[in-house]
Amino acid sequence: MRIRMLAVCMALTGCAQISVNERHFIRPDAPGTVVDQRYSAPAASELGIAGKDGAQLNGILLEQAGARSTVLYFGGNMFHLDQHAKDALPLLAACGTNVAMFDYRGYGRSSGKPTVETMQADALALFDALDARFPGRVIVHGQSLGSFIAAHVAQARPVLGTVLETTATSADDLVHANIPWYARPFVRIDMEASLRQVDNRVAAARFRSATLVIAAGQDKMTPPGLGRKVFDAIQRPDKQFLLLDQAGHNGTLRTQGASAAYCGFIDKL
Repeated sequence: MRIRMLAVCMALTGCAQISVNERHFIRPDAPGTVVDQRYSAPAASELGIAGKDGAQLNGILLEQAGARSTVLYFGGNMFHLDQHAKDALPLLAACGTNVAMFDYRGYGRSSGKPTVETMQADALALFDALDARFPGRVIVHGQSLGSFIAAHVAQARPVLGTVLETTATSADDLVHANIPWYARPFVRIDMEASLRQVDNRVAAARFRSATLVIAAGQDKMTPPGLGRKVFDAIQRPDKQFLLLDQAGHNGTLRTQGASAAYCGFIDKL
C-alpha cells in the first residue's frame, strides 16, 4: 500500500499538492508476467470463480476434516498466491478451519483489470460462491489492502465473522499517515473520487458479525491508531482489538501470542 511518489514529492521544494489515484494503491502485474513456480498445497484443491464481467478469479481451497467454518482470506496489495500462500496458508489453517484464498484480478493466476469497483464486486462474488458451499459458515479476513475488501463484504453480506489485520480508516488518512508530520500542514491531497468513497469506519458501523481487529505496534504503513479508529466505529459488543506491540505491517500472525488469540476468536464463532 505504499505510495511511492510521496518521498519524491517531499523532496521537491514547494510541493503543496499530491494527486492520488487508484494506481497508487492497486498495482497489477505487467502484461505477460509469467509465474516462475505454481504453488501446490497438500490437500488443497484449485478453485475458479467467474467475475461479473467475465474475468476469471483463481485460487485454492483447503478443506480440513471437522472444520466448522471457512476463512476467505484477502491478502495485501502485492499478495500473490504462488509467492505468499506457502507462508499465509499454514498460519490461517492452524485454527482447524477451511481456508480459501485467491489472486486479485490482474494479479498472478487471475485475469481482468482491477479497480476499486471491480475488486469490491469480485469479493462479493467470491463470498457468495463460498457461502453457497458452506452456508452461514464463512469468515472474511483481510490484511492491509485486503482489510478494505473484507470490510466491504462484511457490511454487505451475512458473514460469520470478520478479521481486519493491519487495517486503516480511509485512503485519505493512509496518505496523511505516510507524510512526515512536519510537512502535513503544507500539503494538500487531491484524492480520486473512487478512493474517497472508501471508508472502513462507515463499513464497520454496518457490521453484523463478531469482529477482530489486529494492529501492529511497529507498523509504519498503517499505524495502529488507524486500526483503533476502525474498531471504535464497530457498533457491536462482540468485537475484539488485538495490539501486537512487537509486530510490523506484515506477518502479524507469526508474532508470539497472535495465533492463540486469533484461533480463540475463530473458535467462539
